[in-house]
This record gives sequence, C-alpha cells and structure tokens, in this order.
Amino acid sequence: MARRKGRILAFQALYAWDVSHLSLPDLLDFSWVEQDKLLKLGDDGVAFPRLIIAGTLEHIAEIDERIKAHLTNWDFDRLSKVDLAILRISVYSLMYQSDIHPTIVIDEAIDISKEFGADESFKFINAVLDNIRKNLQGNSVQ
Repeated sequence: MARRKGRILAFQALYAWDVSHLSLPDLLDFSWVEQDKLLKLGDDGVAFPRLIIAGTLEHIAEIDERIKAHLTNWDFDRLSKVDLAILRISVYSLMYQSDIHPTIVIDEAIDISKEFGADESFKFINAVLDNIRKNLQGNSVQ
C-alpha cells in the first residue's frame, strides 16, 4: 500500500507541475502535502515518489513522445491533465523501472485513474499503456 500512496503522490506532483509549473525542488519537498500524511509515509515512503517524479521530469520529452506515438485518433494536447499525469508516471515506470513488473504498473495506473480520473479514463489509460508495454517488450527482444 505504501507504493500505491507513493504513486498517487507522484501523480499529484506531475499534475501540479503541469498546471502550475512548480519547480522540481518544490515538488520533491512535498510542502504541498499535509505533513501528517508525509509522516505516515516515512522516509522510505517518500523516496519512491521522489524517484518517479524526478525521473519522469528528467525524461519528459521522451515520455511524451512515447505517449504521442501510441495515441489513436486522439490529440496529445486534448488529454486531460489527470490522464496525462497518470500516463507520464506510468510510462516512466515502464521504461526505466525494470524491477517493477509492467502488469503492476498498468494495474496501478488503472486504479489511480478510477479514483481520480473521469468515468472512462481507466479504459483509455489501459489501452495506451498496454500498447506502450507491447512496443517496449518488442524492442527489447530485438
């Protein structure tokens, strides 16, 4: 459950970055999160979302290109900010966190989208991430 909460923090940070352009240090210090929630997570609990946030922003251009390449009949600029934040952290994990099974990444993204996204967002996110997963697996075999 700690990783789920960490992913939610990472999603919220990426959303905040996209809508208000908070700096990386501001995102990573979690000053925008209630302190009692941070205390419950502990140091280990905030290390995981910090890794996802920093890694996603470090590779944002590549991640966005990967997302754009897998949008069918949809314009990147029309994506909801919630869906985009979920996709970004998930694509980062699929691309750079090989110690986390892709199924876990996709399942977590679906669960987060069910909680925070629009009613049908989870279907869209599932389809995009599954196509990216298949593409990444196909590239690693070659």
